[in-house]
Parts: sequence; structure tokens; C-alpha cells
Amino acid sequence: MSTLPPPDSARLAALDRHFRFGLSAAELEEFAPAVEASLGASTAVEDLYRRSAPPTPQREWAPAAPERNRLGAWYVTTEIAGAPDGPLSGKTLAVKDNVAVAGVPMMNGSRTVEGFIPRRDATVVRRLLDAGATITGKAVCEDLCFSGASFTSQPAPVRNPWDPTRNSGGSSSGSGALVANGDVDMAVGGDQGGSIRIPAAFCGTVGHKPTHGLVPYTGAFPIERTIDHLGPITRTVADAAVMLGVLAGPDGADPRQPTVIEVVDYLSAITQSADGLRVGVVTEGFGTPVSDPDVDAAVHTAVDVLRGAGLAAEEVSIPWHLDAVHVWNVIATEGAAYQMLDGNAYGMNTDGFYDPELVAHFAAQRLARGHELSKTVKLVGLSGRYTFEVGGGKYYAMARQLVPELRAAYDAALAYYDVLVMPTVPYTAREIPPADAGLADYLHVALSMVGNTAPFDVTGHPACSVPAGLVGGLPTGLMIVGKRFDDATVLRVAHTYEQAVGVFPTPPAAATARSLA
Repeated sequence: MSTLPPPDSARLAALDRHFRFGLSAAELEEFAPAVEASLGASTAVEDLYRRSAPPTPQREWAPAAPERNRLGAWYVTTEIAGAPDGPLSGKTLAVKDNVAVAGVPMMNGSRTVEGFIPRRDATVVRRLLDAGATITGKAVCEDLCFSGASFTSQPAPVRNPWDPTRNSGGSSSGSGALVANGDVDMAVGGDQGGSIRIPAAFCGTVGHKPTHGLVPYTGAFPIERTIDHLGPITRTVADAAVMLGVLAGPDGADPRQPTVIEVVDYLSAITQSADGLRVGVVTEGFGTPVSDPDVDAAVHTAVDVLRGAGLAAEEVSIPWHLDAVHVWNVIATEGAAYQMLDGNAYGMNTDGFYDPELVAHFAAQRLARGHELSKTVKLVGLSGRYTFEVGGGKYYAMARQLVPELRAAYDAALAYYDVLVMPTVPYTAREIPPADAGLADYLHVALSMVGNTAPFDVTGHPACSVPAGLVGGLPTGLMIVGKRFDDATVLRVAHTYEQAVGVFPTPPAAATARSLA
């Protein structure tokens, strides 16, 4: 049994200053033996945990060789076969590298996580393997997943398969690029501000952010529990429906989830007629200061396709939509600074799964290698910690109190309309900035595209991006939003659109330039 060393007088004095207790040196000296005595519980818990903690399984993996990784989308490759029979038998799958695959390195795009090897599979990984999928590798993601582009990742940027000078979207950047390029059939993505839907839009794939809590986040690197999502990135809506059916449902270990979730056959649901469904085209989702008019036009054309398929579409104004990003920004920055950074990913105070090895590894590496974090993560830390220190948490509390009002604004529209639509992203993929880019340009490329995606991470509504054609030779996306836990209708509308226009093509160079040849 290891013993937790007691704090010396200097450490006790620092703790006193932190809490503003105002203890004198004599009082601190009096407290010292009581503090030391209390540490026995921590030592006992560590010993008890070590007796029951599982060993790290041995699985074969290899670093992605440069000549087989032209887009920089693979972190490591592996070959983990799933069950012989199941709904995903024969499907190859990449797992975003913020999701634990036991025995396989997990870096989460960051030097502060580098070297960590999980002991346990994430729930979604177990479910995918049980369903017959074969995991062929871990897909690169942005540094701690805090960017909507694909250039903050370590060890290198992920390149867009439609134009390798451009980013693939993020933070599920490798997942989007690998699916679009035809290297895998499907991928696991994560989404806190748009990170499934943005790479789907930039790369020309289907990306579905489920209703918050529909899919367990257990075993993925957390950012902020109230906005953490996992979901599918696929070539077709049908594959997204099958994959979501495998992923969905409570696991009893994720406090984000309700205890009971209705089981839905999403594949059967998407084949039902969408004729007569009502579509609200959200006015405020178009014509923003960063919107490309050609992207807006492409999405309006996609809406016309839905009309031609028998759906009734009309404009609807939701003024709250323009302010939603402010609510998200406070929750995502102050919340992430508190939980992900100061709380070493998991924070405390919830009854659910924790990964003690990841917490310990990240706690040490974050302090030792914090200077290597991306500028986006540093911005989160600086601004989020500052507002917490100045406001004592009141800004986060205010934002959380506004969420029901924001959610109600969308719910009011969804009481009449079956789905809402808007552009997934306001523009097509931007060029990867040079290494010496100034901070303003760096942050603009990394964060400026989340105005339509981020609100639904806060409210929890399901949202799916489907390709809405090419603008200047680059993909863009139509985002379809539905009622919470009515992911089936969202996917049904997405499938109806896809059936009308056809499955989006792979990039022209993909046939001769596979990332994993």
C-alpha cells in the first residue's frame, strides 16, 4: 500500500490562501496532524481500487506509416475484429481518438494525453464490436477536441480529401476525412460544438449528433458533461441509422443519460414516407456575418429538393438562435476550464464512470506539457478560468438558467414543424493556416463556423448534416434538427433528401490515393 504524504507547512499555507480561511501559522500547525490523519482514507481507497482495477489488455497496433496516411487522418492503425454476426458485420470502422479502445494508444490530438493506453473499452466500442464491426484504427482529432478545424491536432494537421491544402473540419477531423476518402465505412465522432457535423459538411459525409444522452459517453474523454455527445459519421444515412441503433441506449454508467430510453429501429424508420412532413427553414441560420452566399444558396436548393420530395417547407424566424452561441460559449469555455482543465477531464460530483488512470496521466502531463497545448485550448483556459474567478461561477450559472428558455424557443417551432433546417456551416473548408499564423487568423479558422451547430449541443436536440452539393468544388452541408429523442424523424428527412439527390460521391482523387492503401 502506498502512502499519501502529508502536506508540509508551505503547502498548508498555500491551501489556506486559496480558500481565504485566514488561519494563523499556529492554527495551521494545529491542523497539520488532523489533515494527515484524514489522508488514510485516500490511501485505503487507492489500495482497494488497485485490487479490482482491470489489467490493460494486449492488442496489436502500429503507428500510421506516412506513405499510408496521406491525409494525416490516422493516429494508429489496428485490426480488432468484432462478433462474426451482427448488423455491422463486414463494416470497417475508425474510432475518434478521444474514445478509449483498450490496449490501443489514445492521444486525443494532444501532447498532454500522449502515451496513455486505456484499460477499458468505451461503451460505444464494446457495442460496435458486439455488432460485428471491425475497428481498423484511431482517427486523429483536434487538440483536446477544442477546434472546428483540423490543424491544432498533434502530431500534424488532417487534410481535406477534396483539397489537401484545406482543413477537414473538426474536431472529429480524421473521422470525417477517412469516411469521405473511402478508407473506412464509418467512424465514431464526438460533438460538443459541432464536431461531428462540421467535418461531415466539409468532407461530404453524413454526420449525426444524437439527442444528448441517447448514446453513452462512457469511456470518451470528457469536455463538459452537459454538451458531450458521441455519434456516427458515415457515407450514407442508412449506415448512420444502423450505427445509431447499435450505439443508442443507456449503459447505467453515464450520468448524461436518462435511465430509460425507448428502443427505436432507425433503419426501418427512415424508410417510412416523409410526404407531408413540415420543414421550418430557420431565417437566422442564413446570411450571418461569416456566411458565404453561395453556401446559403446551395442549402436553399437542398430545401427545394425536399419540397420536390413532398415535404412542406417554409421560413420560420427563431430570434433566440442568434444569441444561442453566447450561451454555448460560456458553458463551453467556463465549463471546460472547470471540468476538463482544472478537473483533469472528469471533474467530480457525478455518480458515473471515471477513469482514474486517465485522470492521473492527464493531470501530470497537463502541468508538464501545458505549453504545448493549442491556442484554442489556451484561450479556453484563460477566458474560462478568468470568468470563473471574477464571477465565482455566476456566468456559468446564468448560462445554464438560460438553456431552458433557449430550448423552449426551438421546441416552440418544433411543435408545428417536424424538423428545422439551415446550413451546417456558413462556408466551405478554409485553407490550413501556416504555422506562423497570427492569433486572430488562427482562432477564426478554428472557431468561426459554429454559429449553427453549437446551439444544439446546449439544447440537446438531434441534428444531422447531409451533403448539400459542392460550392467551388468543395462540399457543404444541410443540417436537419428535430425534437429531442426523435432522431428517427431527423434521419428520415435526411434519407428522403439523399434518395432524391443520390449518395454523395467520393473525392475525385480518393480512388487512387487511399490514406490506408
